[in-house]
Formats: sequence, structure tokens, C-alpha cells
Amino acid sequence: MSSESESALADLSAAVLARGGELRAGGTDTTARQRTGVSPGPFTDLGGAGETGGMHGITPLPGGGLRIGALTTLAVLAADPRVRDGWPALAPAAGTAATPQIRAAGTLGGNLLQRNRCWYYRNPHVGCFQKGGTECPARRGDHHFGVVCGDGPCVTPHPSTLAVALLAYDAEAEVHGESPREVAALYGDGDGLFRGDHLLGPGQILTAVRLPAPWPGERAGYHRAISRAHAEWPLVEASVRLVLDGTTVTHAAVAAGGVARVPLRLPEVEASLVGRDARPEVLAAAAATVLARCRPLPQTGYKAALFRDTVLEALERAAGAACAATPPRTSA
Repeated sequence: MSSESESALADLSAAVLARGGELRAGGTDTTARQRTGVSPGPFTDLGGAGETGGMHGITPLPGGGLRIGALTTLAVLAADPRVRDGWPALAPAAGTAATPQIRAAGTLGGNLLQRNRCWYYRNPHVGCFQKGGTECPARRGDHHFGVVCGDGPCVTPHPSTLAVALLAYDAEAEVHGESPREVAALYGDGDGLFRGDHLLGPGQILTAVRLPAPWPGERAGYHRAISRAHAEWPLVEASVRLVLDGTTVTHAAVAAGGVARVPLRLPEVEASLVGRDARPEVLAAAAATVLARCRPLPQTGYKAALFRDTVLEALERAAGAACAATPPRTSA
């Protein structure tokens, strides 16, 4: 990064620390919160500093990866042929989020760092743990879109669709002035005194995400369960990557969203797949391992089965019809 870019981003960081408030990218979330009075600002626009700071566009990395600037819009990300060919679970995740208008303005960074959609949090007249209070009104109120996993004080899932896909792709986040970190490190485990929807401080700027090169021969699947056809945050979603040697799974990466305070990587599903044939019963058993994570709230019991079935659908899409039809092995 050039000295000019470093200086521009450092000035932005200093401005936020001095003035308070938030950074603003596409504004699709910050504007909604500002309008209701939940987040009064002030807002510091990334704007020109983003132009000079390498925060726009998609560029190749040595070794076959991609660097995606944090101000790259969801529409650009979904349509990029390199993303569609090499990281096929990421493109549909970006292309099905929100509406075409939101995708044209909303950014990668904004999607990763957006605030949750809890109606108690978004009501300026209601106090909650996320706004510095001592309790979560959703826990004793209406939480039918809430978590089904985790023990944290807040019961609203993280809304980032792109984070789910990026977890499955082992992506790294670039934060200005710091070493790259796993995307999962933006969120932590979601339990404990976790008052925000990410762990970046006020002066920290997410500049880009780095995708490593695809696994040779990998295939992918993405699926979201929603309550209406368009413009809806998913109840549960899952991203899957598989590598098959014949019909045997040799590599697997599985992540899910809509079920916990943070997007989740699912190592128990991955471990149930590697070394086994991708037969229907194997995929079903692997998907069912997520049930051990589930501790439903009174109104989120339906999400346990939906979590399992959404993961299974993504697994089946990644494995493909040929593997789904493979007959079981029989011993001699």
C-alpha cells in the first residue's frame, strides 16, 4: 500500500477516534439505524480514502487467490466470473442477499460488519444488552428468529451472509495497520460479554478480504432457508466445499449462519465426511451432527431441524447427483 493510501486511512481512523460515531461505506445499514435514531452518528465516510486505499475491486493474488476490497459491492462480487468459477459458494451468497438495489450499494465490508436485525435493538425506545443495558428483552419477548446455539447474553443471530461463505473458504480479513486475521477472528465465539456484532474497535478499518486459492477439483454448495422469496435475511444458511476422490470425500469445509450470535464453522460435520463415501446416508448423518450444538430457546425449537436440513441441502448440492446416487458398499 502506498504512503498516500496509508496516510488517508490513518486520517480516517484518527477522525473516528476524535469525533466518535462510526465509519460508513455503502450506508445501507447505517442509514436505516440513523433514520430510527438508534445510531445518531456522526458518520465518517470511507469515500475517497477507500478509492486510494485499495478498498475497491477484485485483484488476483500470487498462488491463485483473490483480494476483494472491502468497498466492493455485493453486485460486483456476485457477477465477477473469477469468483463464480473459483469460489462458487461465495457468488450465490452475494447474489441472493437483500434486493438488487441493496446489492448495488451494499459492500463486502458493510455486510461483514453490519449490526443485527433484532427489533428490540433497532427500537430507540427499548434498552438492551447490545446498547449497553444489562438484559436482552428478546430473550423474554419475541425471539422466534433468534439463536438455536450458544449461551451468550444476546439471542439474535449475526446477519452476515458473506461471512458464512468466507468462513468455509478460509478467508482472511485485512485490517489497516495490522496483520491479516482469519475472518472468524472478526467475531470471536459470540458468548460472554459480547456487546457488538464484531470485534473491531472504533478506529479499526477493514480494508479487504483475502481468498486463498481453491482446492484442486473442489465443488461447492450454498443454501439458505427463508420465510419469503425475496429481500429476506435467512433463517438458516450453509456453505459447503468438498473434494472427492472418486466418491470418497478427501477435504470438507462447512459453515452456517442464522443459528448463533456469530457465523459458525462446523468441524463436526467436516470430520463426519472426510474419508467416507458421499452417499445419502453419510451426508445425512454428517448434517445431523449439528443437533448436538442446539440448545433452543422457547420459540426457536424449529431451527434445530431447519439447521440440520439446511446443512444437508448444501452438502447434497456440493456432492452432486452422481455421488448422491452411489450405491452403498457391501462387504465380500
